[in-house]
Parts: sequence; structure tokens; C-alpha cells
Amino acid sequence: MDFQEFNIEYIVVAMAGIILYLLYYVYTKDAQYSKNIRSVASVVEELNRELFYLKKNLTETQGIIQENSQRMNDEEIYQEIERSVYDMVQPISMGLKQLQDNLNAIDVEMTNRISQLESGVKQISIPTSIHGNDDEKILSLFKQGVSLETISKELHISQPEVEFVLKINKIK
Repeated sequence: MDFQEFNIEYIVVAMAGIILYLLYYVYTKDAQYSKNIRSVASVVEELNRELFYLKKNLTETQGIIQENSQRMNDEEIYQEIERSVYDMVQPISMGLKQLQDNLNAIDVEMTNRISQLESGVKQISIPTSIHGNDDEKILSLFKQGVSLETISKELHISQPEVEFVLKINKIK
């Protein structure tokens, strides 16, 4: 019977050890949970404090806004919009005016150049020594293969005049 008593004592001691371990485990977990709950409670308390101050500031700000705000009537709103639009459009308008002035200056310059070219063209005259008969002779000789220099010497006219006749008749 000694052996059975001995086994029961070990079982009782082992059970007591397990119970003590379970009590220690429960106690430590309870301590951790209590610590976590206290930290969460302090965070919640801090958040409630911040919410209180924010609500207080919001109420004060709303009161100040209501005291200081004056409702604009439709005419004032229209005038403010008109001023804003004018401020935005004015630089564009000035740029367009400058562009128009530049275009006018270019137009005047082009008109002057065209006038100068027209007067220069009027001064250029067709050589007087070339007549209808000379034109036919130049064309005939050129078609026969005679050189420009020879044609000008034979007809007693300048070589540029010979070239001019050929260009007018679209031969060269």
C-alpha cells in the first residue's frame, strides 16, 4: 500500500502544482489585461478631453463667424464677380491690343514695300530695240541651234534681250 499512497501523494502534489501554475497564469494575464485596460482608459480619457476642447473651439468660432459675418446681397455679389472678371480679362485685353498694334504696323510696312515694288516694276521697261520681226528671227535662229551669243551679234542686240525673248515665248 505504500506504493499506492506514494502515487496518490504524487498525484495530489502534481495537481496542486498544476492548480498553482493555473492560478499564477490567471493572475499574470489578469495583470496584463488590467494594464491594457488602464492604458486604453487613459487614451479614451485623453480623446474625450480633446473632443471637449474641439467642441468648445468650434462653438466659439461659430459665434465669432456669426458676429462678424454680414450677408452680401445680390448686387454686391454681382459687383464682386464683375471686379474679379475684369481683373482676369484686363491682361488679355491689353495683350490683344498690343497684338493689334503690331499687326497694324506690319500692314503699313507691307503696304509701303508693295508700293516700292510696284514703282520699281514700272521703271523696268521692255527693251525698245526688240520688235516683232526680231522676235521671229530670234526664235527661228534658236530653233536652228544657233547660240545666244551669235544671235545677239547677228541681230545687233544684247544677249540678255535674246534671253528675254526666249523666256517670254517659253522656249528657255
